[in-house]
Amino acid sequence: MDRLNGRFRGVVAAHAVSAYGNYLNLVALSLFSYQLTGNALGIGLLMALRLFSGLLAGLGAAALTARVGRRRVMIGADLAQAVAMAVIALATRTASVGLLAAVVVVLGAGNVFFTVALRSAIPVMVGQEARGRANGQLMTGRSLAMVAGFASAGPLIGIAGHGAAFAVNAASFLLSAATLLVLRPRTEEDAPAPPPEPGPEPESGSTPKARGLPRGWTTLPALLLGVILLRGADALASSSHNVALPVVAGLESPENPAAFMARFWAAWAVGTLLAHQALKRRPASWWEGRRGAVVYAVGTCAMSLFFVLAFTGPPPVAFMLIAALAGFADGATEIAHTSRLQAAPDAERGRLFALSSMAETSGFALGTVTAAAALELWPAIAVVGLFHGIAFCGALALLTHLARRAPDGRAAAPPAIETSRSPIP
Repeated sequence: MDRLNGRFRGVVAAHAVSAYGNYLNLVALSLFSYQLTGNALGIGLLMALRLFSGLLAGLGAAALTARVGRRRVMIGADLAQAVAMAVIALATRTASVGLLAAVVVVLGAGNVFFTVALRSAIPVMVGQEARGRANGQLMTGRSLAMVAGFASAGPLIGIAGHGAAFAVNAASFLLSAATLLVLRPRTEEDAPAPPPEPGPEPESGSTPKARGLPRGWTTLPALLLGVILLRGADALASSSHNVALPVVAGLESPENPAAFMARFWAAWAVGTLLAHQALKRRPASWWEGRRGAVVYAVGTCAMSLFFVLAFTGPPPVAFMLIAALAGFADGATEIAHTSRLQAAPDAERGRLFALSSMAETSGFALGTVTAAAALELWPAIAVVGLFHGIAFCGALALLTHLARRAPDGRAAAPPAIETSRSPIP
């Protein structure tokens, strides 16, 4: 199937609404946490708890989706989060720290379970050939939802209070679950994939198993391991600009820091939309093997450079342009990474996305804590430069590995085969 079907478009729309509720809730929950705990440490601890619950969920996400089914996992995750948000919406005046902690645990685990199930199901929903376009549509919907959620959080909370924001988030989860129940998108292969023929893997020296998902990181082919670890470094870097942006906004636009942040994220969202338009026509083979890893690594290098440039204090027009270019690179890496992992056999995809989610959650959690501490000592440009420098070096290491290894895992004879054929458009 090379065209996205109506059922999948319905899933994209419902997921975008759910993402809007999540980003709205991200602001509302942070403000409510501060109101309840009375200090910034309480916000940090609750965020750490949310990330830690997501990390633990990643350990069992692959096994759960294989046993229960992806669609059921997504519906269950939506319903659990809807109940959690409905409870906190009804109890805003009497909520305790313990209740809030329970809610963030459900949100952290539910988000990971849903994400792993959805991403691993994309090739089944739309076909392998259309997975790049499908990932781009999901990313586009999420980007627009992020801008809308952040922009509407202040007015909604100011007018109707935290409970209204939590209720909107609960409704968005219910809409997502209802869409999956009504549309019943196909999320599982009709029959188990046959075991692979014996022989070397084209991208590493090891052969993953098609049945009986191998546990641990050591069984991953070297190329896939590098891609997933780079995802963790990418998340580490992203945490730095997420933490530093409010600080810079307060310095650059003390009269209205929210407007400064809104301009940045709006330009970033435009860039992600352009990335989807530029990459949606690429064939499935563009994301497979070494080429998909090259696209991801080059995109990570570009993303890091543009995010660092955004914190050098450019003029307003240049600032918006740089933010858009960072969004383009961010969107390209999101599509490339997801599409690359989706090229794996159906039985392997759940494990790969679970490991990727663990790497991403760990990187973001570690980065959030360390970047916040570093900002107490160093200026924002130094912190963002350091963290994105780690991601940049990780991407260069992956590109070096790809340049030195032949498709069968042996040392490549010069000249390099593929790296020059896969530029970011």
